[in-house]
Amino acid sequence: MSPAHTRIAYETFQKTAPSAQAALLAMGKAADEAGLDKTIIELVKLRVSQINNCAFCLQIHLNVSRRLGLPQEKLDLVATWHEAGIFSERECAALAWAETLTRLSDKTVSDEAYDAVRRHFNESETIFLSTAIATINAWNRLGAAFRFAPPILKKTADKAA
Repeated sequence: MSPAHTRIAYETFQKTAPSAQAALLAMGKAADEAGLDKTIIELVKLRVSQINNCAFCLQIHLNVSRRLGLPQEKLDLVATWHEAGIFSERECAALAWAETLTRLSDKTVSDEAYDAVRRHFNESETIFLSTAIATINAWNRLGAAFRFAPPILKKTADKAA
């Protein structure tokens, strides 16, 4: 098996399909503007990107998470959040919901899964959390299919942010 290589550059996707990129960015912005805790949204995006093996999105959301001040321990352990014991009940509910909506081929979305997320998120929050999950899943499918090269974290950019 040959090493992974970029099939289509992200910049090419941007230039070729600007309306698709704009639509995905708008969906992501809707969740951000709904007032959901940005750190929870980033944890969800990290977990979904791990599940979907999207290096591009994983690196982007690691960079964003660091800028937001998410503790390194949470970034290190998000893949094993079930066992980590460092995530709040609300974070765990969001991560469980993210896994449920990402792994739809494995099973249907049960009433129990929905009830679990609703114990920690009201109806509006659940809608926008689900929108954020759907959006990162869409980005992951593009990033993984085209093997967008992950952006390298630039320490000077982090210091300026």
